[in-house]
Amino acid sequence: MPQYAAERFRTDIPSPARAWNYWLGGKDNYEVDRTIGDATAAVNPEVVTIARQSRLFLVRAVRHLVSDVGIRDFLDIGAGLPTQSNTHEIAQRVAPEARVVYVDNDPMVLAHARALLRGTTPEGVTDYLDADYHHPRQILDEAANILNFGRPIAVMFMGVMGFCQDYATARQIVADTMAGVPSGSHLVLWDCTDTTDAARRSTETYAESGTLPYHLRSVAEIDGFFDGLEKIEPGTVSITQWRPDPARDGGPGHVNGYGAVARKP
Repeated sequence: MPQYAAERFRTDIPSPARAWNYWLGGKDNYEVDRTIGDATAAVNPEVVTIARQSRLFLVRAVRHLVSDVGIRDFLDIGAGLPTQSNTHEIAQRVAPEARVVYVDNDPMVLAHARALLRGTTPEGVTDYLDADYHHPRQILDEAANILNFGRPIAVMFMGVMGFCQDYATARQIVADTMAGVPSGSHLVLWDCTDTTDAARRSTETYAESGTLPYHLRSVAEIDGFFDGLEKIEPGTVSITQWRPDPARDGGPGHVNGYGAVARKP
């Protein structure tokens, strides 16, 4: 791990990426992450279901974009720790030549970047950028060294804009990122909603641990991230309701995480 990343590495406070990894059933976490993960889930048991259903949403969205839209370049911002069914695995399974760039600024994610870089095909490219989504111009400039900005790109913000406290700032980050990709590019985004008391109380429990707080959005606010874009059917819905595949997914018909996939005109 580079020195600057090592200086950011903390095991005395929970990491959002490691706690999410724990909810997904991964092993790249510490006791402090498991403790807050269990405490949060005790208040809002649905958080574990949302974590696992969000992975299935990712799979369905990526598969659609590769198979039905023809996207070959993916920019996955706030990617988190590698687990099963990562973006590059889904994309390159369908299109071996697909290119995927992961972006994150968590030092443990950086430490595991080699796992992410292990592409599934020799034709494809998988790379990692250590960057903060508050700096979209930097991300776009560096991603342009890897992705083909002469063709549409899929930009992904999967459950991460809640870590930006100010909604207007979060929307601007997404808008600035989409402004830098070609026409025909797609935005894939979801976040947790403030639609239940349990969800609101669980974010308070989560924040009390000293980790980076997560800010719930209303369904209307999540829908607002797609302003100026053409949402594809079924629009902004619970992530379990976005083109579900009962034969593969199973699970609940609704969770309090909402998202959509939309095309840049």
